[in-house]
Amino acid sequence: MKLRKDKWKPEKIGSICQVISGGTPSRNIPEYFGGDIPWFTPTEIPKEKIEILLNSQENINELGYKKSSAKLLPKGTVLLTSRATIGLIGIAGKEVTTNQGFANFICNEKLLDNWFLAFWLHSRVGLIKSLSSGTTFKEISKTSIRNLDIPLPPLEEQKQIAALFQSIETAMEQVDGQEKNLKALQKTLVNGLVSTEPVFGNLLNSKNCTPTNIGSIAECDKKYPEYEKEVERFVGLEWIEADNFQLQGFGLVANGTTFTKRFAKGDVLFGKRRAYLKKVAVADFDGICSGDILVIRAKANKMLQGLLPYYISAEAFINHAVSTSAGSLSPRTKWKDLETFEIAIPDLKTQGKILEVLQHFDTTIQQLKQRKATLKLLKQKLLNEILG
Repeated sequence: MKLRKDKWKPEKIGSICQVISGGTPSRNIPEYFGGDIPWFTPTEIPKEKIEILLNSQENINELGYKKSSAKLLPKGTVLLTSRATIGLIGIAGKEVTTNQGFANFICNEKLLDNWFLAFWLHSRVGLIKSLSSGTTFKEISKTSIRNLDIPLPPLEEQKQIAALFQSIETAMEQVDGQEKNLKALQKTLVNGLVSTEPVFGNLLNSKNCTPTNIGSIAECDKKYPEYEKEVERFVGLEWIEADNFQLQGFGLVANGTTFTKRFAKGDVLFGKRRAYLKKVAVADFDGICSGDILVIRAKANKMLQGLLPYYISAEAFINHAVSTSAGSLSPRTKWKDLETFEIAIPDLKTQGKILEVLQHFDTTIQQLKQRKATLKLLKQKLLNEILG
């Protein structure tokens, strides 16, 4: 695509499209306008991408408004949040209405492509936010938006540019879908593995599985020689997230901490407070952690350490942790209750084969994450180069 940006003519947005405020919904939007009309709020606009919006999550029938200042917006209207979550963008896939937190753009189709406008607005989110003002809540005025200058390529060129960014977003969605499918399949395999009658393809059978419990194959909060080493980092529950074994951050001991519990690289860290949050991670460094984290390690010749976090993160184990938790505001479970959880484990050789399969999933998922990050960087680079 050869662009002649020196030929692009700046135009005020207000001169090439209508900028319409959102409004207050009626008691029943479909009855008020006739037909099946969605009504959107800013929380329903995606933060990471621009996409066609077809259905609202809001139940208009229960809102109880007697009057309406809502306006019927045609299919293809560009929706920009102008309050609170300023700068989120979507495109109406059918006739819609929006609340007052929106600026809605109806393009002159002979001059401006709606997808081009959406991506241009996306490239100017920083500028749009800088134009906002207010004390109770931040908002950008429709007048400020109408007065924004947009460099305008010929219409056909606008469509080509928009198609380029749409293709990148489609690729990102495909990668995201593959990642979600792989995670779901891996989770299904893990959940089948952790039971008194485990299932994992054709790798498990009654001859190579032994009934036991978690306490027989793992130990918790023990003192090991490596814990005597000096450490520089500490971890709290806030740096452990669900369905992700990687720690999301750490603090520096030099900056001060009240934590004293030790862990070493490779140990499994499990959040015993509010176990339903499914906080499980594998330490990738030696450190100190919160007392609300259980430090779990596999017993030699019983369980492979690499396989242990999958058992700890399985749905059945989490449910057991939740059911054994005590406390109303901040329920906590204890290792003495967790170690009674019954399972059946295969021999170490079979464990190795199972671990290889699960780690292959992890590797592929990480590759997909990296591919998605690369596409996101490409999109931002092109936004800056083409529309910046």
